[in-house]
Amino acid sequence: MKAIFLVKNGAASGAFEIREVAIPKPGVGQVLLKVEASGLNFADVMARRGMYKEAPPLPCILGYDVAGEVTETGAGVSHLKPGERVTALTRFGGYAEYAVTEASATVHVPENIDNATATTLCTQYCTAYYAGTHLVNLNEGDNVLIHSGAGGVGLALIQLAKYKKCTIFSTAGTEEKLAYIKNMGVHHPINYSIQDFELETKTITNGNGLDVIFDAVGGLSVKKGFRSLGPGGRIVCYGASDMSNKNIFSKVAAAVNFGIYHPVMFMVASKSMLGINMLKIADNKPALIQRCLKAVIKLTEEGVFSPMPAKIYPANEIVSAHECLEKRKSIGKIALKW
Repeated sequence: MKAIFLVKNGAASGAFEIREVAIPKPGVGQVLLKVEASGLNFADVMARRGMYKEAPPLPCILGYDVAGEVTETGAGVSHLKPGERVTALTRFGGYAEYAVTEASATVHVPENIDNATATTLCTQYCTAYYAGTHLVNLNEGDNVLIHSGAGGVGLALIQLAKYKKCTIFSTAGTEEKLAYIKNMGVHHPINYSIQDFELETKTITNGNGLDVIFDAVGGLSVKKGFRSLGPGGRIVCYGASDMSNKNIFSKVAAAVNFGIYHPVMFMVASKSMLGINMLKIADNKPALIQRCLKAVIKLTEEGVFSPMPAKIYPANEIVSAHECLEKRKSIGKIALKW
């Protein structure tokens, strides 16, 4: 089979090689999938840049989500059969024509969703569902700020917050993206390139602050977000895109900008800060991942979640796909087609 190996950290150009390797075999509780589409996530960019400590040593195969067909099941797998069309979380190894993953991280795909778009359901929508229902419980009328609203997780969170009848604030960096998220249901789009979200949200809420913030940016955004919360407010951090594509000094500055926090600060202000690493959840709580995946599929079938079509690149255009994601040129998911 063909697989895309990350062979060098740094810029996308020169970082990847397509190699021929043996098709893997599923172990106990695992399935082998013939991959039709491999999803890209910002964590892939961080891993390529050498900033994702859990990435395997080079050379390695990246990829956290795929969609395709079950070709073989390992011992102990009963809810999936060969020939079934599925989407799945992969613990790396997703940039390949075949991938092995845990059956608990694999679910059936509705017929009306194409394979490339289906990759969104596993990582982006599962993250959004976990964040918006397990970590925090969104309530009608909550003031909710969603950073990077035009990204995959951002769009999923907008749809969830709209379903929960929240007042939605969201940031994006271009007029095209702002118009798109407004059309998705965002009440207060904020252009982060020219507007300060802390000042904007304070003005719009008459100083009452936000109830929930979902932050994929990191750095100073978190510090300002914490200040933007009202009493009882929660900030959920699930990324650090602000630390990508920077030199060592800028990375240190971005890390410092997160701020220093003490439990007393949370108690006195009655504010909370929570973090998400879905790989940790998948590794240690497979039953929870299965519940989230099933809930995401159900909400998709009910029309609550409506993933936009993915931007598709042929697998041999991996460099262009990575550059598009890193430069934030896309709206929604980017996927590779095999």
